[in-house]
Amino acid sequence: MKAFVVFAALVALTVAKSVPLVPRDNSHYVEGESRYVWMPDGEGNPVLVDLEEPVNQQVLDNSARNGANNQYWLFTRQNPTSRQVLVHNNINSVWNSNYRNTRGLAVIVHGWNSDGNHRMNPLIRDAFLAVADVNVIVVDWGMLANEGYTTAMSGVPSVGQHLGNFLVWLINNAGGNWNNVHLVGFSLGAHAVGNAGRQTGGRPSRVTGLDPAGFLWHSNSNRLQPNAGRYVEAIHTDGGLLGIMNPSGHADFYPNGGRNRQPGCSNSNCSHSRAVDLFASTIRNNRFVGRRCNNINEAQNNNCSGANLNMGNAIFNKSGTGLYALTTGAAWPF
Repeated sequence: MKAFVVFAALVALTVAKSVPLVPRDNSHYVEGESRYVWMPDGEGNPVLVDLEEPVNQQVLDNSARNGANNQYWLFTRQNPTSRQVLVHNNINSVWNSNYRNTRGLAVIVHGWNSDGNHRMNPLIRDAFLAVADVNVIVVDWGMLANEGYTTAMSGVPSVGQHLGNFLVWLINNAGGNWNNVHLVGFSLGAHAVGNAGRQTGGRPSRVTGLDPAGFLWHSNSNRLQPNAGRYVEAIHTDGGLLGIMNPSGHADFYPNGGRNRQPGCSNSNCSHSRAVDLFASTIRNNRFVGRRCNNINEAQNNNCSGANLNMGNAIFNKSGTGLYALTTGAAWPF
């Protein structure tokens, strides 16, 4: 019995040593050098991620898990909480739904370890429907998003490309107006909508990236960029850690310096998801005004005094360029 206890202790010690000691605030992270980081799961709990984990190519090649498996859930004021599933290349799924081509279209895409039921979707969906009679499509790519991080991120271009093809098909066959299309994505979803916009030839009137994912994306050619739409913006709230700090659109907003810790947050996970809450708040009440900065250093220090541009909001035909800083509160509506 004594020998068994000693053996068990040795096994436990070996397992413990196999888990790297990584600061949970990811303060150690250096792009291209750090291998292990902490990231939030679908419930916001931190999980240790190996950024060098081999991509599961079998998963990406499986049509049940790549972008071909995207689901498109329609919500309108006629069905604000009960989804209607639109099926690519099945026009009857559109004719039998509440989709109306005379309305604007807002599309919402979640991030890693999430799905169409993640809290960000009803939060943003309800905000859009509260202020305008629009079509809202929630994109569920949960089967792929719940794979390992490196596999999920490798599948993001496919998710975006299939979304872009779906939108072209939808508008060509059921009607609609690209001047009234707004794509919104959080974290990995921000890069997905970037790919979707490029797949359509940059036709969406507006693309919004909510704290676009940072790990392995800073020099990634598939990341969110200005060519995704006519006006592309990003809201950075955990730049340099879970989110990317680099300018990613025509206009980039850096509330409270654009990085951890955001007011009211005690960790990077909270700061990362704060972009979702801030954006939902701007839809309901268009009151967050950024001041233009001369450079990224001014933005990070929230020390800017240039021209004004409102952050977020639900206006389809928005325009603007540059980097913007502003201050928000610690609790809803901020």
